[in-house]
Amino acid sequence: MEKILFVIPPNMDYNRFVNPGFNERVTVKKSGRYGSPITDMPLGIISLSAYLKKHAEAEIKLIDFNILLNKLESFNYNSFVSLYRDFLTANNLHGYAPDIIGISALFTTGYYNMIDIANVARDLFPKSLIIAGGGVPTNLFKRIFTECKSFDALCFGEGEKPLLELVKADDKMELLKNHKAWITKEKIESQDSPKYDFIHDLDEIPFYDYSILDLEAYRLSPTVTNYATFKSNSSLFHYMTSRGCPYCCCFCASHTVHGRKMRYHGINRVKEDFIRLKDEFKATIINFQDDHLMADKKRVHEIINIAKEVGLQLYFQNGITMRSLDRKMLESMKSAGVTDLVLPIESGSNRVLRDIMHKPIDLSIVKQVVNDCRQLGIDTDANILIGLPGETKQDIEDTRVFLKSLDANWFRIVVATPLVGSEMFKICIEKNYLSSDDVVCDFKKAIVSTEDFTAEYIEQTAYSLNIEINFVENSDFRLGNYKKALERFKNTIKVKNDHAFAYYFAAKCYKKIGLDSEYQVYKQKYQELIEKSVFWQNYATQFNIFPLS
Repeated sequence: MEKILFVIPPNMDYNRFVNPGFNERVTVKKSGRYGSPITDMPLGIISLSAYLKKHAEAEIKLIDFNILLNKLESFNYNSFVSLYRDFLTANNLHGYAPDIIGISALFTTGYYNMIDIANVARDLFPKSLIIAGGGVPTNLFKRIFTECKSFDALCFGEGEKPLLELVKADDKMELLKNHKAWITKEKIESQDSPKYDFIHDLDEIPFYDYSILDLEAYRLSPTVTNYATFKSNSSLFHYMTSRGCPYCCCFCASHTVHGRKMRYHGINRVKEDFIRLKDEFKATIINFQDDHLMADKKRVHEIINIAKEVGLQLYFQNGITMRSLDRKMLESMKSAGVTDLVLPIESGSNRVLRDIMHKPIDLSIVKQVVNDCRQLGIDTDANILIGLPGETKQDIEDTRVFLKSLDANWFRIVVATPLVGSEMFKICIEKNYLSSDDVVCDFKKAIVSTEDFTAEYIEQTAYSLNIEINFVENSDFRLGNYKKALERFKNTIKVKNDHAFAYYFAAKCYKKIGLDSEYQVYKQKYQELIEKSVFWQNYATQFNIFPLS
């Protein structure tokens, strides 16, 4: 029986973890304040595990270092490498010596962590086969082999079929040498181009192997805790019903792993999975991770009806296209208990949407969707990107003006990130727009500077826009929905307990709804923060925030 250890690197580097930025979510431990890694369920890994267990004899374990970082009551390591070494030793693995160590790296935020884990694993388990897969190895395989000697092979695209063939092979090195989806250093040197090896009928993949996850720990995911509409006892499970996306949004790179052609789980399979998630795992919310869930609207209506029949709430974190959200679709979602929608608006400039992002959307559609959601009682969280190549400061100002006119409940304004494999990344490389040759980036740290703006300008502007639109110009407060606005302000405090503006506007909400004792508490906390923070004093001056009476 093959012993396989899957490892997920932290999605932030050590310095960002121990010294979180001004615009980042934090968590408090006994040893201090730290960054808060995202802990979404790793669907790729649990799909691989299910497929392997169906077709081969395999004993599978998982270490998700994002989960470990969130669970630690104190952090006493001087580097992530020390953490890796500690948790990859045989003692922590209860004597488990893996035959194969597979590292999953979806985004470049984990790039150097992936390499460090491979080096530690090579030292601790010199006889193990060390491989990696995901968006980073698929798009950066040449660089990885240049910078790291610890990998035996990297997987190109999806990994179910390539990994199964590797596990079943008697001569694994020979398999790596000949298989089209496995990349080795020798193949790169011989300029042998890798090829995808997809599963075309997704129903060949069994029910995801959620059993290898520490399910209670994934309740800490910001996906749940960042949204005020989710109850604290929600049991949320990530799920995908399809793979692929035909659209060509300039900032997206998912097609490099899953391709552009749509592939689906059958509707009966989806129903079986929903029933099992509820009955066996006590799921209450299904969180869709499809890249393009709305490719078939009829199918989405069927899925919604299944959820209603089974008794599950639905949450659409990904895969929503604005054009698909007509009134009928929104009413169907509402009937299934949908309380919050993430809207991929992306920009408040039609020029940016059309000419730069290549998104099939118009701002008139955006306003209609937001208004319909308000009428139906569905909260809306609007995703906005600023700082793309070709975007101008005037485009960003147009976005600011448009967002102020939009009655969404909340806005998540982030910096545009050049994901490896995306058109945006290629443009940045061609025009030398990156602030360094470092590929590590996320939606908080800007690294793109163009003829129109600097990275520093974009990072500061994104945060300033968040302050203005979500607090100073908060739509729920403006419309007199003070209890709804208060939910969002208090949720911000839960995520970042030194957010002065959240205390300020929460105090104003308490004043409006006649709760004077709560008003005094939040007013006092605001005053304490503003008096000792030049950072918040500057924002108070910028937005003419007057002392509370």
